[in-house]
Amino acid sequence: MTTLAQQGTQPTGFPTRFREGEARGRRLGRPLRLLGRIDEVDEDLMERIGRAFGERDDAGARLAEAIRMRAGTPGKVTMTQLRTALEHGVAAVDSPPPALAEFFAQVEATPDWVDRDLVDEGGRVFARLGQNAADVLLQLSLISGYRFGGPPDLLVATGGLTGSTTRRRLGETQHWAVSLRTPGGLRPPEPGSPSGEAWRLTVHVRAMHALVNAGFEQRWDTGRWGLPINQADQAATLGLFDGVLIIGCRALGVPVSRRDARALMHLWKYVGWLMGVDEDFLVDDEWERHRINYHVLLSQAEISAAGPQLAQAAVEVQRDRSYPGWPAPLQRVRGWYETERLLSMLTVFLGVTSMRELGLPTRPPWAHAYVVPLNLVRYRVLGRTAKGRVRLERRGARNADSLLASYFGGERAAVGNLPE
Repeated sequence: MTTLAQQGTQPTGFPTRFREGEARGRRLGRPLRLLGRIDEVDEDLMERIGRAFGERDDAGARLAEAIRMRAGTPGKVTMTQLRTALEHGVAAVDSPPPALAEFFAQVEATPDWVDRDLVDEGGRVFARLGQNAADVLLQLSLISGYRFGGPPDLLVATGGLTGSTTRRRLGETQHWAVSLRTPGGLRPPEPGSPSGEAWRLTVHVRAMHALVNAGFEQRWDTGRWGLPINQADQAATLGLFDGVLIIGCRALGVPVSRRDARALMHLWKYVGWLMGVDEDFLVDDEWERHRINYHVLLSQAEISAAGPQLAQAAVEVQRDRSYPGWPAPLQRVRGWYETERLLSMLTVFLGVTSMRELGLPTRPPWAHAYVVPLNLVRYRVLGRTAKGRVRLERRGARNADSLLASYFGGERAAVGNLPE
């Protein structure tokens, strides 16, 4: 990994956001215990996170540099070459440029620690979580993250989750998450066999991240925020999609066993590896993830103006979704219901103070009052048998189809187009 200090752009060490976040965390006094498992701050881990704010995905950076070259420049990577490699592997590209060959040699070389059966089992567990997973990913993995400065500011700068693009971008994120549930979806391309959709979309997102870094780094306040997309923020995002997903679903009354948690963690560990997350932050153990998440939390900056803007857009877009099976006159009613349900659940998950900081109205916890008992019956009774678990998977698949249809309508789902 290339650090800011090595580049000479961060002579004072860690970015301001890290120093401010760490100081704020330590002013709390004795660290808050996470479910009784964490008693003290690991200074070595905090230092590692601090360094990670200045580290990028090097292979992705070289690919982005080659994509941004002028046409005709030796080593230039075209969009056609990249899309061919994503679909069929770099071997399908005639005379692949060095940066493209290096990047795909890395992502196609599956690590020895990857257990394909366990990855697929993680996808089935993910599918069984159904609407609960969708709720947690939106509320805790996404909106909750808007309470800290840095990544939200980059999202606003890129226009990724604001304005008229909000519904499409949220739908793209859900589409990517849904693709991870499909057995074999994370398989790389092989001779005569294209890549799985989840593999293709995940590597696609990694390339987009590299392009964002390349496009924004020179005008980004690296002294305050670190690199636009850095390893610390990548680790934080991964933690929101694996450890927080598990905790959030348990909070909704879904019993996630050790075996199921292990499968989910392994699924996301491989996803993190494909995304270029440093191996220091890739873990199989749920409680090790919670420990890392706790330390990452201590390093976060105060909320910025971007947070409320993004949070309010994510809530407002619930009114704009097109809900399958609901007649046109009742679409507004369903949109109102989904908005109120989201606000009710967010109030419980985030608390009144965070809701006010994000500029969101609070609501009574009526949504949890029916979701938790329903999950207790559905998962503790129906989910006890093999047939019941299959039914939950099928229900989850139907829920996913309906969810994506509500975001995209008749449009084709995709994960953000790579810029030409």
